[in-house]
Amino acid sequence: MRLTPSKIVCVGRNYAAHARELGNPMPAQPLLFLKPPSAVVGDGEAIVVPAASSRVEHEGEIGVIVGTRLRHADERTARSAVAALACLNDVTARDLQKADGQWTRGKGFDTFCPIGTPRPIAATFDLAELEVVCRVNGAVRQHGSARDMAFPIPFLLSYISHIMTLEPGDVVATGTPEGVGPLVPGDVVEVEIPGIGVLRNPVAAG
Repeated sequence: MRLTPSKIVCVGRNYAAHARELGNPMPAQPLLFLKPPSAVVGDGEAIVVPAASSRVEHEGEIGVIVGTRLRHADERTARSAVAALACLNDVTARDLQKADGQWTRGKGFDTFCPIGTPRPIAATFDLAELEVVCRVNGAVRQHGSARDMAFPIPFLLSYISHIMTLEPGDVVATGTPEGVGPLVPGDVVEVEIPGIGVLRNPVAAG
C-alpha cells in the first residue's frame, strides 16, 4: 500500500543521542523539514541509491498519519487527530545534506521515504510506549523509544499545526534515534515498530 499524503513533515534532531552522533546541537524548538510525496514508496519496493550520492543512510522513524484537519490545535486536540501509525525510513543522502547546508536535495530523492502499511490506533493508545528498531541485513543498527524524544508526538503535531495546516492523510516523521548508517545496493533494510508492523525494503543502484 502506497500512501499519497499532501505533505510529509519531518522532525530533525528529536533524539539527543542522534544529534550528538552527527556533531549537532539540540534545537530549542522542533527542527522541521519536508519530504516530497514523490519520495514515498511502500513495503517491498526498492530504495534507489542515486548516482549523485556516495553516502546514503537509513533513518528509522515512527510515522504518524493524521486523520482530521489540524490548524492551531492544542496538544489534546492534536493527539485525538492521530489516526494511525506506520514504520517510516527517512532515507538521506548524507554527503549531499552536508554539502548543501539545507536538506531538500539530500532528503528528497524518489524512493527516499519508504512508509509501511498504517495501523489504526485507539484514542487510549499510549504513544510514549512506542519503540522503533532499524535493521540492515538482519543486524540491529537503531533502537529508540518515544520516551527519549525531545518533543513528544502530541506537542509536535500541535507545533506544526501552528505553522501549516495538517490535512487528513498527511504524515509526520517524528525523528530518528542514534545509530544511523550507510546503505549500499544489495542491502535489505527493515524498520519495525513493535506491535505496529515491519517495513522492509531492498536497496538498489540508480
